[in-house]
Amino acid sequence: MTDYRPTIAFEVHLQLDTSSKAYCGCAVVFGAEPNTVVCPVCTGQPGALPVPNRGAFEKAVRVAAALGCEISDKTHFDRKNYFYPDLPKGYQISQHPVPVGRAGELRFPTERYGERADTVVKISRVHLEEDTAKAVHDSKGDTLIDFNRSGVPLMEIVTEPCIPSPEVAYAYLTALKETLEYLDVSSCSMEEGSLRVDTNISVAPADSKKLGTKVEVKNLNSFKAVKAALEYEFERQTGILTSGGKVIQETRHWDDREGTTLPGRVKEEAMDYRYFPEPDIPPLAIPREWVEEIRQKLPELPQRARERLHAAGLSGYDAWVLVAERERLRYFEAVVAAGAPVKSAANWVNGDLAALLKEENRGFGDCPLTPVRLAELIELVEGGKLSGKAAKEVLERAYRGEGSPTDILEKHGLGQIADESKIEEAVRRVIAEHPAEREAYRGGKVQLAKFFVGQVLKATRGKADPGLVNELVERLLKKTE
Repeated sequence: MTDYRPTIAFEVHLQLDTSSKAYCGCAVVFGAEPNTVVCPVCTGQPGALPVPNRGAFEKAVRVAAALGCEISDKTHFDRKNYFYPDLPKGYQISQHPVPVGRAGELRFPTERYGERADTVVKISRVHLEEDTAKAVHDSKGDTLIDFNRSGVPLMEIVTEPCIPSPEVAYAYLTALKETLEYLDVSSCSMEEGSLRVDTNISVAPADSKKLGTKVEVKNLNSFKAVKAALEYEFERQTGILTSGGKVIQETRHWDDREGTTLPGRVKEEAMDYRYFPEPDIPPLAIPREWVEEIRQKLPELPQRARERLHAAGLSGYDAWVLVAERERLRYFEAVVAAGAPVKSAANWVNGDLAALLKEENRGFGDCPLTPVRLAELIELVEGGKLSGKAAKEVLERAYRGEGSPTDILEKHGLGQIADESKIEEAVRRVIAEHPAEREAYRGGKVQLAKFFVGQVLKATRGKADPGLVNELVERLLKKTE
């Protein structure tokens, strides 16, 4: 295997979050009854004329700008001609020679919790097109067509063949999805089909300067499947080459259940699609001032957010987890804005609160506990009014809607005990109740101090000040010697 190297590229198709379709006024609705959101334009009726969607165009420019692309001053749409049952016009309105943007890049860390953007994937082009209808295969063996999806605005992001491994390919897709979510252009849901990935891979001798024969892989329903398919294809193509055979250029389909790719069709080239300018849509100018206005309004992107959080004192892990989910980062920043220390806020957001949400399959955008109340809880802990153990109970009660952390603390008597005399009384009682452990400690097993601390905290329902408990346990155990 080390005698050969893979080269990988991607075509990512993204359904854009617009209220209407790419070239008509039909609403974009996921899950509607089949063939209920259609019109003469998106079903290809004779004489129906397309009108470009300005919102889709703006989102494409936003993505191209965020990826550092050269944005075209002028562009036009093209007809991509091929015949499939899910393509009502017999062609797709797309862009070929003059896309919205070209020659961009995406930087991201290859190590999961790395802080340095040490990998660059070159972006070949960002262009607009329309989605096809959806083919549905029923239990009788019939194929039904739902035209609701026909004409939904798509953006295609195409990389150069520059990705050196399935691991880097997986990291690229993860980083791209994060970036697109932060740009607020799509739901990026592979389950709903709003994000679809095609990949191609070629294998060549490690010392060769030429690329091998390209094979495209489709039917990929998760990033995990993409990585597995690329690993399989690398092994399959390497096996062909080492045995003296030749890899043929084709499209293959990933079988997730079997963990293999299956042959599809011989791959078309651009000339096979007979591209020519769309005669029903005139060429379009992309004004520089409009592009600059969009560029100025770009949000902070994931890699920059991670760098900022790391500079604020968070670990690479904390920064990575917070930024990986846009709503989690927004929630965290609202907790900090409400007065919580950065590190404590990260610990509670990434730890106990995330666990509560996961139990109910909820996200931070749907969190029943407000950031202000979490900040209040953290303030009680930081101020010594609430122990870490009791704070977990208060968090869960506040999450369930029982009131503010302060109200819960007072109602259930969960405040931290800081009175030294009361804690000393509890320590003496615990030591007296465990004479065998006390004698073992006196015999040199000093690690048993942790046992006594745990018993005191248990006896006080976690309300005793842990620092004071540790100090008193050590002092009183030594007095028994």
